[in-house]
Amino acid sequence: MASFSAPELIVIKRDKGELSTEQINWLVANYTRGAVADEQMSALAMAILLNGMNRREIRDLTMAMIASGEKLNYDDLGVATADKHSTGGVGDKITLPLAPLVAVFGVAVPQLSGRGLGHTGGTLDKLESIPGWRASLSNEEFHKQLAEVGAVICAAGSGLAPADRKLYSLRDVTGTVEAIPLIASSIMSKKIAEGTKSLVLDVKVGSGAFMKDIERARELATVMVQLGQDAGVNTTALLTDMSTPLGLQIGNALEVKESVEVLAGGGPADVVQLTVELATEMLRLSGKTDVDVAAALNDGRAMDKWRQMISAQSGNPDAPLPVAKEQHVILAPADGMLSHLDALQVGTASWRLGAGRARKEDPVQAGAGITLHAQVGQRVTGGQPLMTLHTDEPARFEGALAALEGSFKIEVSGKPSERQIVLERING
Repeated sequence: MASFSAPELIVIKRDKGELSTEQINWLVANYTRGAVADEQMSALAMAILLNGMNRREIRDLTMAMIASGEKLNYDDLGVATADKHSTGGVGDKITLPLAPLVAVFGVAVPQLSGRGLGHTGGTLDKLESIPGWRASLSNEEFHKQLAEVGAVICAAGSGLAPADRKLYSLRDVTGTVEAIPLIASSIMSKKIAEGTKSLVLDVKVGSGAFMKDIERARELATVMVQLGQDAGVNTTALLTDMSTPLGLQIGNALEVKESVEVLAGGGPADVVQLTVELATEMLRLSGKTDVDVAAALNDGRAMDKWRQMISAQSGNPDAPLPVAKEQHVILAPADGMLSHLDALQVGTASWRLGAGRARKEDPVQAGAGITLHAQVGQRVTGGQPLMTLHTDEPARFEGALAALEGSFKIEVSGKPSERQIVLERING
């Protein structure tokens, strides 16, 4: 490998230049082994945030991050594999019903998931509210479960894209989280290394999402779809609404409860719709187009697969879920239509109740969160419950109520409206 110096690469990017494939490979390899210091990578990350990268540079960065670790392979399974990645939102529990639903149709789902940070919940935190369930599997256990059950949701092993893990934590403390080349390469290096053949990206748009406006979301989705396709992964993206929470439950055990309702053929219409849309897209990319996805939720097949998936990771699908010790009810101030409910404010309140964490090492409360008694577009009655707040520590109510100040609007003369969940599809 050719030898370069970190300062010369920083200067190239500072001056809006283009890094060569060799320079990017050298940078990632040497940052991973510690030869490039954090402060040097911080300067480069800021230069990338300010000046961007072209498609070839982003592809090279992604491939170098994949090459920093192992790459999984499922060719011996003899079945199609498909995965979904969400950029995160409030009440976004879609992975839980989605993985077993897709597996019903003979497509294996290797879903490596993460934990929550700030106002967005983490899939692993949700599943860990199920008694006995474990997030960490060896590669052998992961492969065995995928072969036998067809669906796995677990933590990514330390061997996948270790360069990304180093850079991810650095971005968080250097004000460079928003850099699209770094977001895209971070997400796609892990997903490509995960070895799936097809990938659907759920890119959230709105106040509760990482991307607040549709232009930025579209740009991110397009870059990620191109990265997937360049790496030989069938990749599409759906831009979906995150201006208001998904479903009626926000918080770990609360979202598991709602996911089980969806798997039982019930649940809120928006959660069911997005689950079915994403499952249909994953199956389409896998060559299965003539399938009735919704039927598998209604006839119990998806629920059977869920029970197998949870049991295979030592969880008890029949055990009662944790319930918070304290509740506080917010009443609707007037009759009318709920015309606005801000996802970010609701997510922040849930986090303050104990459902999320401020730092990676913080614990979470399994039962904490918020139950909504109405969604945007529905009518409410004055004096009736609008939200119920849940926590084990009543001192947390004050901060949560402060976060919810001005979070909703009720229009006395408003007409009920239907929410558009899927805003656009990006095919690259």
